[in-house]
Amino acid sequence: MNRILFRGGTIVDPVLGRVESDLVVADGHVVDVGAGLDGDEAVDCTGKYVTPGLIDAHVHLAYTHVDLWKHIHTPLSYNFYLAIGNMARTLGTGITTVRDAGGADLGMKEAVEDGLVLGPRMQISLAMISQTGGHGDGWNLSGIPVRLATPYPGRPSGIADGPDEMRRKVRELVRAGADVIKVATSGGVLSPRDEPTHAHFRPEELNVLVTEAAAAGLWVMAHAQAADGIKNAVRAGIRSIEHGIYLDDEAIGLMLEHGTYLVPTLVAPTGVEKAVAAGAPMSEAAIRKAGEVIEVHRESFRRAVDAGVNIAMGTDSAVTPHGENLDELSLMVADGQTPEQAFESATLGGARLMGLDHELGSLEPGKIADLVISRSDPLDFATLKGGIEQVWKAGLLVVGG
Repeated sequence: MNRILFRGGTIVDPVLGRVESDLVVADGHVVDVGAGLDGDEAVDCTGKYVTPGLIDAHVHLAYTHVDLWKHIHTPLSYNFYLAIGNMARTLGTGITTVRDAGGADLGMKEAVEDGLVLGPRMQISLAMISQTGGHGDGWNLSGIPVRLATPYPGRPSGIADGPDEMRRKVRELVRAGADVIKVATSGGVLSPRDEPTHAHFRPEELNVLVTEAAAAGLWVMAHAQAADGIKNAVRAGIRSIEHGIYLDDEAIGLMLEHGTYLVPTLVAPTGVEKAVAAGAPMSEAAIRKAGEVIEVHRESFRRAVDAGVNIAMGTDSAVTPHGENLDELSLMVADGQTPEQAFESATLGGARLMGLDHELGSLEPGKIADLVISRSDPLDFATLKGGIEQVWKAGLLVVGG
């Protein structure tokens, strides 16, 4: 069994802390951390930092942008080739594990697992369950449906209404390979005929959803921006609130009571504005809603941090470009977390949310050897991306040389 010695670096870790130490990897796992270790081959980390691989709990690897006009003129299969670059750029930021919040299918996941393409390991949701007229509907004022998540064999439509359709939809997604079920319990920014302040799906529909997902051993994540949509999701037992723009005191209290996670995606609304500034055609409704939510979103995040809500880092890439994921960490610090808290949200917090903390999220011996080697302090998020020299996934070098 070949032992790879990472020698002389400064380990920065949510469990081990900040310590100058050697680290040994064998058979894809961390086997030892300490001083004076040896190995069959060595990676000199002197003057550099060694951290766990980062985790982004909300991405869309199958999509590259939010320009719907461009999307409808792109062949469906072309997006899979674009996804190869999206996955590579994600790895380049030190992110070795993601939860894909819609778009990636079982073929993409297995292509990574089998080594056909390089990419982060992933949990996939395939498509977001939405009510008719909801955030995932894709209906436009012309009556012509245009959606990013075009249904095809392997990625079902997400539209469902009523408890019976909800039950069937969950079973379709499980059959197609979903690791997590995603639902929209409120309107959103990019959808044309709903509002982020409106709750979607009734409690009886959400109760069936969670029950059916639990029967398959899966958790549920909720696109939830409206306060009532957030509270309905938490009461139903949904594990994580994505975005959480309009949190109120009752919603925060419920999240604390249930241990619910917040995945804030603070960078996403700014991504809409940047896309418009770069020339992407966007509806007036989407532009208006993006402008309305930015500050209230950030204030909700501050209040959640102060209250002690569980938080995992997520970016909503491709709303912003893949490879710019670490911008989220800077916003999380600007809006209330310490650098240490934000770093934990992007490592052990994400692993706990995804049920992977027994094998990921820190560099404790026995865990999978996902490592990032950087010449920049990993808690200086403004410089971290530029300082990354190597990324290792399960003991294999996937970025750098």
